[in-house]
Amino acid sequence: MLDNSSVATLRLALCQLNPTVGDIAANEVAIVASIEAARAQRAQLVLFGELAITGYPPEDLLYKEHFLRDARAAIDRLAAQTHGLVAIVGFPERAADVHNAAAVLADGRLAAVYRKIRLPNYGVFDEQRYFQAGALAGLIELGEHRVGVTICEDIWQPGSPCSDLALAGATLIVNLSASPYHAGKGGEREQMVIQRAREHAAAFAFCALVGGQDELVFDGHSFVVDHTGALLARAAQFEEELLVCDIDLAAPAARRRRQSGHRELAGGGAPAVEVLASVALAPAAATPQPQLSQRIAALLEPPEAEIYAALCCGLRDYVRKNGFDHVVLGLSGGIDSALVATIAADALTPSRVSVVVMPSRFSSDQTQSDARKLAAQIGLGVLELRIGAVMDAYEALLADTFAGRASDLTEENLQARIRGNLLMALSNKFGWLVLTTGNKSEMSVGYSTLYGDSAGGFAVVKDIFKTLLYSLARWRNQDGAPIPASIIDRAPSAELREDQRDDQSLPPYETLDAILRGYVEEDCGREELIARGLPAAAVDQVFTLVDRAEYKRRQAPPGIKITERAFGRDRRIPITNHYRG
Repeated sequence: MLDNSSVATLRLALCQLNPTVGDIAANEVAIVASIEAARAQRAQLVLFGELAITGYPPEDLLYKEHFLRDARAAIDRLAAQTHGLVAIVGFPERAADVHNAAAVLADGRLAAVYRKIRLPNYGVFDEQRYFQAGALAGLIELGEHRVGVTICEDIWQPGSPCSDLALAGATLIVNLSASPYHAGKGGEREQMVIQRAREHAAAFAFCALVGGQDELVFDGHSFVVDHTGALLARAAQFEEELLVCDIDLAAPAARRRRQSGHRELAGGGAPAVEVLASVALAPAAATPQPQLSQRIAALLEPPEAEIYAALCCGLRDYVRKNGFDHVVLGLSGGIDSALVATIAADALTPSRVSVVVMPSRFSSDQTQSDARKLAAQIGLGVLELRIGAVMDAYEALLADTFAGRASDLTEENLQARIRGNLLMALSNKFGWLVLTTGNKSEMSVGYSTLYGDSAGGFAVVKDIFKTLLYSLARWRNQDGAPIPASIIDRAPSAELREDQRDDQSLPPYETLDAILRGYVEEDCGREELIARGLPAAAVDQVFTLVDRAEYKRRQAPPGIKITERAFGRDRRIPITNHYRG
């Protein structure tokens, strides 16, 4: 047991870890190592992210009783590591029902459990499918000071449980989080927590997970703010980190005594708050603390830098966590495959990336030259598989069946499917992960070939509109210019017939993407988009194409979520659906 003496300054350690869903043993090892690192920094309270022991989201693993037992057994073992400090670790608790919970570990034991109250059930979240909500706000007593415990969604809305914790005397509110990334979310989240700190005159410590999990990316960006909302410390985005911070627990109480509003609310009666555990802390002066330089990591700017880092993080972790050593993609000389190849090289190193050039009679000399130039500049291994003879064989095989019918989209799609077959053959033979290169604009309107360019294992730019894709390419070219300028400047084309250009089949991408943002991401109707100045004919065309392509999107590989409305986990539209617009 720690000494009972009062301590005004608390040393926090926020352990921003990258767990793997289901790998309880490895996650436990990482948590133990972080506890030891925090102890070496003389931390008194050590925080971990939401469901850190299992990874987030575990989804239907939560229906397995043995999974829940294994998670609890790991928590019991972790408790033995906590002599001399307090650790709060996210885990799924199996009680009468299953709860998204935080284990308070102290004095070598499981001292208490807090159960998440607000269970999100929107967007990518299905927590009400798996968890029962907790009933009461919970706090722990550290000496004479009170620390509120919350989990992710608990702090996203004003009011309870944060307001209850503040009125019950909590001067620090900690939040264990697994908050999935979308572009700009880190800044939004930080501003929200600053607002909560000011509302309740309480310091806040936000401890997040980091890393990729299937379609989701967790950006980290753990931080601490004081009771005025001033930023005290911030961890890096998209990287594991141990963030250590000293925080004054007495200052919030002094401020509250001067706030008439808080005093008036406090006089209205005690809120329903459970004291989860009481733990005494040694005074700071009892053991000299090492000098602490509190880190405030710079945020990635401009927006393209943040999004690019998210794409690299999502790809790197998908490859690593699923046991792949190498990836492969078709390199056409177009902007999509050029950007995906560059991201792959940055995320994995060039030695782990192979590209395949598969020219047909419709491939231009310029695109073929650009593809090889990009591969050489980045240092990628290149395989060349000419598909002309295979196309001839397909056409000969189908000649009698197709007799009397003109060539059309069928023959164009055969080329894409031949390329898809070859990439999958390389995957089968060498164990490589095939990266698809389709973007959100194309996926939205079905401008892709099922079992062709959509065939593969992971879709890196699946949630990137074409206009943003160009912005990312230009931003990346500020550092070494790996992508030939001609790729960025040339009018986009699938090169599946003579002189083909995308704008022969689709509205210009600036118009297309504006319509798609309204229809796909904002659920706008036809008249609303026309009122924004978008052409009626283009709106009608895009609506029809988007609705018709739903079945294709259901068969697409997983890809990295970047926007607030990604296909798959966010946007769920029936395939059989007669409502238009």
